[in-house]
Amino acid sequence: MEFVYGRPVAGELKKKTIRFLREASLDFDESAEFTVCLMENGEILATGSRQGKVLKCLAVLKDIRGSGLAARIVTELVKDAVSAGFAHLFLYTKPESGRIFEALGFYPVAGTEDVLLLENVKNGAEKFVSSLDCPIKEGKIGCIVANCNPMTNGHLYLAETAARSCDFLHLFIPSEDCSRFPADVRMMLAKRAVSHLRNVAVHPTGDYLTSAATFPDYFIRDKARVENIRCMLDLVVFARKFAGPLHITTRFVGSEPFSRTADCYNRVMKEYLPSRKIEVEIVPRLEIGSSAVSAGRVRELLDEGKLEKVRELVPLATYDYLKKAGWHERRE
Repeated sequence: MEFVYGRPVAGELKKKTIRFLREASLDFDESAEFTVCLMENGEILATGSRQGKVLKCLAVLKDIRGSGLAARIVTELVKDAVSAGFAHLFLYTKPESGRIFEALGFYPVAGTEDVLLLENVKNGAEKFVSSLDCPIKEGKIGCIVANCNPMTNGHLYLAETAARSCDFLHLFIPSEDCSRFPADVRMMLAKRAVSHLRNVAVHPTGDYLTSAATFPDYFIRDKARVENIRCMLDLVVFARKFAGPLHITTRFVGSEPFSRTADCYNRVMKEYLPSRKIEVEIVPRLEIGSSAVSAGRVRELLDEGKLEKVRELVPLATYDYLKKAGWHERRE
């Protein structure tokens, strides 16, 4: 047996990997940066892939499962991840496969009937949340999770509205770098925009609250259900790992006239969170003229080189950043 690597996998090896995964009722994930296959006589016995800090597309030939090949594949993936600078790793799988990966050094974070999230750091989520500033633990404790790509007056209006009705408000900015504006910039602009709100803390989400852009669906057969499954897992992680330790009683969201993905998330949220004793309050979108303010519209104007039209849609901190960063020039 020998290991064969792809960075990313391509050509005949990719074709074999796709066929192998299909026989295991899995799909190949085109976002994979690195793939390893354990082969014998030109045939794949086991395989696995990695995208960033997420391991995915792991499978072993059915007739030889339980022979330790999964451990060999995971070892190769972990070695490659560490060499790429990723020590804290995550894995999404079917709930019935959880024990396999627990035996390989992964720990459950949270799960639903459709998907289980694991990490290779014991109590990693608890340690992350315990590091967040939580000065007030009684009364009405609110929470907003917003991508702020970039921070707009709509986001600011939502935060100000929520802050007025809360004893304390946690504003979470997703840590994933899969948006037009990097995570550190989105965090910086959010902090500047709400700096006048003394009962608001701005936090990163860490690696625990995912987006549609990074949630792997290679193991989900019914692709029409992927978004609902992602939303449900995200909310379970939020309710079990974030809301309790931070004493969050209310989740605030803006009404969603633009994004089907966000609208789906809001609907699932309203169905699930009240069962966890977390209220959901939907705040009508801020409108200027007859149009709701959105980050999408801001990005459109920036692409058209119309920075001055952006001015009324964003806080001063965002406008100043955009101007200094050269967004007054059209971005091709």
